[in-house]
Amino acid sequence: MKNKRFFTWSLTIVIIVFFSFQSRFFEIAKQIEIYNTLFKEINMNYIDEINPGDFTDKTIKNTLKSLDPYTNFYNEQDVEDARIRREGEYGGIGVTTFYTKRGVVLTEVYKGFPADLANLKPGDVIVEVDGQPLLGLEKAQLSQMLKGTPGKKLSLKVKSKKAIKNVEIELDKIIVNPVPFFDMVDQETGYVVLTRFINRKATDEVKKAIDSLKKRGMRKLIFDLRSNPGGSLFDAVNITNLFIPKGERVVDTRGKTKKNSRIYKTSKEPLDKEIPLVVLIDDRSASASEIVSGALQDYDRAIVLGKRSFGKGLVQRYYDLTYGTQAKITISKYYTPSGRCIQELDYSNRDPKTKKVPKFSDGEVSSFKTKNGRTVYDGGGVTPDVSSKYVDKNESTKALLKSRAIFTFVEEHTSKIGIIDSLKYKFKESDFEMFKSFLFEKDTAFVTKEEKLFKKAYKIIEDKKKIEKEYESLQLKLKQDKIKEINKNKDVIMTSIEKEIVKNFYYREGMYRHQLRNDEVIKQALELLNDEDRYNSILKK
Repeated sequence: MKNKRFFTWSLTIVIIVFFSFQSRFFEIAKQIEIYNTLFKEINMNYIDEINPGDFTDKTIKNTLKSLDPYTNFYNEQDVEDARIRREGEYGGIGVTTFYTKRGVVLTEVYKGFPADLANLKPGDVIVEVDGQPLLGLEKAQLSQMLKGTPGKKLSLKVKSKKAIKNVEIELDKIIVNPVPFFDMVDQETGYVVLTRFINRKATDEVKKAIDSLKKRGMRKLIFDLRSNPGGSLFDAVNITNLFIPKGERVVDTRGKTKKNSRIYKTSKEPLDKEIPLVVLIDDRSASASEIVSGALQDYDRAIVLGKRSFGKGLVQRYYDLTYGTQAKITISKYYTPSGRCIQELDYSNRDPKTKKVPKFSDGEVSSFKTKNGRTVYDGGGVTPDVSSKYVDKNESTKALLKSRAIFTFVEEHTSKIGIIDSLKYKFKESDFEMFKSFLFEKDTAFVTKEEKLFKKAYKIIEDKKKIEKEYESLQLKLKQDKIKEINKNKDVIMTSIEKEIVKNFYYREGMYRHQLRNDEVIKQALELLNDEDRYNSILKK
């Protein structure tokens, strides 16, 4: 009788699962058919010609925006661009850029690469490539103009501060080193910067840097993950493994399916499991940076110093689609060894009306214990053990740092100041006052959310003359308010401008050397490492 009941119950479950799956499959097929018929009718009947590829590309990408910012569709060209970002190798001239209707603006020139050898400078604008004017081209078209097979020759017309010049240049293989700088801070303390977790490169380069510094007498280490957006999960595990023993859990991924849920453990003997270690993070340290800093914090292996990290606790994987396209899909959340998920934004509960995404950290957060019994929390990034002395960035400052305002100011400012000392240069209080005047009188790039909404509302008013004076008065007030707001983060902004100025004169290497000597957070880390009692007391319960 019991066996009969069990059989009946099992059969019922199988039937329910079968019909549930069948129903879901039918719903998917139904929606695909609806899109296909819609696409067919638009293509045949819409009054103007449409580009089928562009139409599909925009449709898919706009649809995916409702999920999260990391789930994306890549057309054939996007696939190549994504590969370059992951692997850090491409054929180019060795610059970073932004695109305008005028052309391609150089924001940084890498030392020793083709653009540098051709004497191109930050602020130069490439207005023509091989006789093709760039005026009015779209971003997607401009992004391809300076890429290609190493050895390919290009003829550029470049508008500099002083003149327009013709430049012959040859593309070279550009290899991005994820460890652009390492050195000794003092006789015993080393400093290593990791800017990205690039596949197969990050772990090797960090290991090389540490080995080199040890030969120079390093007994303590400052590991800088500030502004590191993440990258390879495997490199995150392997870099953590440099400091903790073999066989230890580094991170769990938990997804909808079994194949997307996995425990990642260290697989090798560590490079050094004893060296005193301080890891630097900030609000732009994300993803793989948070895996490393979170794991080292959970094992009480390092003091984490800085500001609360970005809070990206989601894992993506690339899937090949038809005709050379790809999808990058969020497949799981990750959890640190103590059990924390540091994801900040709850995309699954987006407000249907405002589209605002709630924060996990605004609700009830859970506490967890590190190996030594210290309390740590989930939701909202990795909270440092010791906060840096800088004031937390407000929204206006974040908007400023994302804009091109600092770059534009630096271009104007450096043309007036002449040669500087790369190590001793200081951006002074009087210079900051000049910067604020620049924002107030000249800048158009730094626009706050409030200003955007205000301009948008003004545009839809039919009779603008009636409120023209009030509009200008309110515009002025909003501008004054944002200047007051960024003044609260004067220390952060002055540091950012100072670094940008040094980089303009002495490349990225010079910027890091200046940072090593002048950065207040590095000085704070050094103080921690030199105070053995305080260092040990922080890592104990």
